[in-house]
Amino acid sequence: MNDYVDVSMAVQDKILLIDDDVELTDLIAKFLRNNGFTVAIEHTGDGAIDRIDQEKPSLVVLDLMLPGKDGLTICKEVRDLYLGPIIMLTALDDDIDEVTGLEVGADDYLAKPIKPRVLLAHIRAQLRRQSILAQREDSSTTLYNEGRMCIEADKRRVLIDGSEVNLTSAEYDLLWLLAQNAGAIVSRDDLHMQIFRLEYDGVDRSIDLRVSRLRKKLGDDPKDPSIIKTVRNVGYLLAK
Repeated sequence: MNDYVDVSMAVQDKILLIDDDVELTDLIAKFLRNNGFTVAIEHTGDGAIDRIDQEKPSLVVLDLMLPGKDGLTICKEVRDLYLGPIIMLTALDDDIDEVTGLEVGADDYLAKPIKPRVLLAHIRAQLRRQSILAQREDSSTTLYNEGRMCIEADKRRVLIDGSEVNLTSAEYDLLWLLAQNAGAIVSRDDLHMQIFRLEYDGVDRSIDLRVSRLRKKLGDDPKDPSIIKTVRNVGYLLAK
């Protein structure tokens, strides 16, 4: 493995690795530190949520199978506390696990055995996506859905009928992309390309799962949504 140094990432970006494989986490931690990151490590599921709260990392790499609480449980429970990106790792070749991971709030999903360089690329992509979207935001406060929903872009804050909605980073980013095109249809192809930097393959349900989670948090009736509307076989529209 070539431990080259990339100075393009900010030193203050902290990555929290949650995995019980000591040898693997030591290897990945060394590689990430050589590429400009601060790295913290947690080997148990039961201690994971407290570590996330204590470390307040820029990004979490979370293994699915852990002693104590499993990764899916941790991801689901921590989402009210931690809104940054979560990359989930698994040794299981099972699409159901991937779908479940996305449903409980994971932002990305990688199968083991994982190469440090591949993980590094995914970490960079997640942090870069956040940075680009943040740069697009301004200090304005905008109302949508006839004034029911308020987005405070400078604070990355969303309110429904005056009450703040606790969104993950991925959920907010998707909502912001729809908000930038409020009243117009945004195709799944465009959403997938802007969020994942990959072309939509016609099968991936990641965007649909995030919309489903968003609707639930926004109190939007999934059978008759008034905030995020589905345009069948095309994409989604945020009602003005």
